[in-house]
Amino acid sequence: MPVDTADQPSIAIIDDDDDLRESLAWLLQSVGLGSQGYTSGDAFLASSRHHEVLLLDVRMPGLSGLQVQQRLAERDRCPPLIMMTGHGDVPMAVAALKAGAFDFIEKPFNQQQLIDVIQQALAYHQRQQRAQADLEALRQRYAGLRANEQAILVEVARGLTSREIAEKLTLSAKTVEVYRQRIMKTLGADSLAHLVRLAVALGLVTALPRQDSDADRDTGAPS
Repeated sequence: MPVDTADQPSIAIIDDDDDLRESLAWLLQSVGLGSQGYTSGDAFLASSRHHEVLLLDVRMPGLSGLQVQQRLAERDRCPPLIMMTGHGDVPMAVAALKAGAFDFIEKPFNQQQLIDVIQQALAYHQRQQRAQADLEALRQRYAGLRANEQAILVEVARGLTSREIAEKLTLSAKTVEVYRQRIMKTLGADSLAHLVRLAVALGLVTALPRQDSDADRDTGAPS
């Protein structure tokens, strides 16, 4: 069976049907995609290999596709998952979608449709990877802020003006404004709204301030 190489995206084919795994592996190889077959959900879960996309049969001996999906969610490591289903298993596939699966496709497959769905899943995975890398870089920049700067960032994201922050943290409004500018430079924010979005991404606040909040008004710094 064709397998993945270092320079190819890797697709896991998890199905107890030997012929199907073989045919899917050759199909994927024909469009430049690597693959690795697994005869069961248990075999896949026991593997430490990394895959960009999972093709998972919804109904197999042992663990079902839904059970494999649940185990992956518990491990917090689940790349885009495409559930493969027979005609009578559509309700199970819908349940998989509700649990976070990327898509499902019915057997027998239209080859081009399957390739299209896999390519979409790969593109989604790449976006997720970039977003995760960006978030990790942001966290590192945030960790480089001083304690006062971190505290000010939270209050800015909550919509307080510089004067209000100064009063709360026992600082001067001018000092708060200087810190705020330094925070924006360190985090790479090009506007106050951008800074608030970064604070939300960091989990410092749970929601954006209301539109008429102090974050949208004058910062209160002396001129």
